[in-house]
Amino acid sequence: MSLSLFPSFGTGEFSSLFRLLDDYDLHRATRGNRAAAVRGFAPRFDVRESADAYHLDGELPGIPQKDIEIEFTDQQTLVIKGRSEREYHSPESGETRGDDRHKYWVSERSVGEFHRSFTFPTRVDQDHVRASLKDGILSVVVPKTTAPTQRKITIES
Repeated sequence: MSLSLFPSFGTGEFSSLFRLLDDYDLHRATRGNRAAAVRGFAPRFDVRESADAYHLDGELPGIPQKDIEIEFTDQQTLVIKGRSEREYHSPESGETRGDDRHKYWVSERSVGEFHRSFTFPTRVDQDHVRASLKDGILSVVVPKTTAPTQRKITIES
């Protein structure tokens, strides 16, 4: 899923409507195909802009840092991707594992591979991007950079 930073939809009074439409599209695409429903998902992100940077905060609950990749695919496009696996913690046995022996009544957790792409409207400083993961929230700060200044070259005689 790709997000261009402008125009900015999905905020304010229409936010819940856009989320509902996203969920409906996902439901239609995976209806009748249970395998497709767990193959991939798009984590939700808040994207803010300050005077000197872009700030991305995304929900990645239960996903370890080792399963998240952040990279630039070009000068202004940042891609966040990774994988989430379903795990269960059985209180009576104390074991942790993925579980496929049970019949599911409801399966609402996002599992599988995820991929989000963000294209920034101005130049960014790729060398000084910072990222942190705390309490299931991935925070990425992408500093803006100034446009290169024109430099006049003097021809020596």
